[in-house]
Amino acid sequence: MTEYTRLVVEEQPDRMVVRLNRPEARNAIDFQFGLELHDVCARLEADPKPMLLTGCDGYFAAGADIAQLLGRGRHEALAGINCSLFERVHRLPMPTVAAIDGFALGGGAELAYACDLRVASTRAVFANPEADLGIVAGAGATWRLPELVGMPLAKLVLLAGHRIEAREALESRLVAAVVEPEVLERTAMAYIDRMTKMSPIALRLSKYVLDADTVHPVADLLANALLFEDDEKTARMEAFLARKAGRT
Repeated sequence: MTEYTRLVVEEQPDRMVVRLNRPEARNAIDFQFGLELHDVCARLEADPKPMLLTGCDGYFAAGADIAQLLGRGRHEALAGINCSLFERVHRLPMPTVAAIDGFALGGGAELAYACDLRVASTRAVFANPEADLGIVAGAGATWRLPELVGMPLAKLVLLAGHRIEAREALESRLVAAVVEPEVLERTAMAYIDRMTKMSPIALRLSKYVLDADTVHPVADLLANALLFEDDEKTARMEAFLARKAGRT
């Protein structure tokens, strides 16, 4: 895919910046959006680097495109169109940071939940109103949200229509920081700046271990077995010892 109509993609040497860009529909997630984000994922799988994902015009994403959902039946539901897309985002080889300004609703919230870190503006709101529409939040909220904020708050959101606003998102650790809208992207970028100073292979393996379906000490051992003979590990540790020696 060479042209995007739902996304604005800026590829930098050390990161990918992806802006949801369907302002006339408050960045509602439709089938074309899915195709374009899959294409971005393919690029990041081929050339791993951190990704910043954000919205536009005071919206992150207002959820799935209801007009398209209305026309889908059980076979489309079982195909998990958005579920598989968000899982692909979650499994990207390098970290992802979502910058949320305004509403992240339904599928938009689930897309944010799939990212590794979230930074919110003071006007951010997370909600999953799927049950009001006669469906289940089937693209990750039923299992990701309890992992992120705990079962009691997740049940409030999914069963009682509770909205998580910015302050509560910070208190529950759903987001790493809450800032004013005008510095939101700069704050999110600062996390990626820090990531780019780390060993890329160590960062990638750390993410793989953290995202493993079953966490096991052997995963740590295998990751370090690779890293302990990596040239970058040697260079970084030698530099650390040199700095330490210079301070004594």
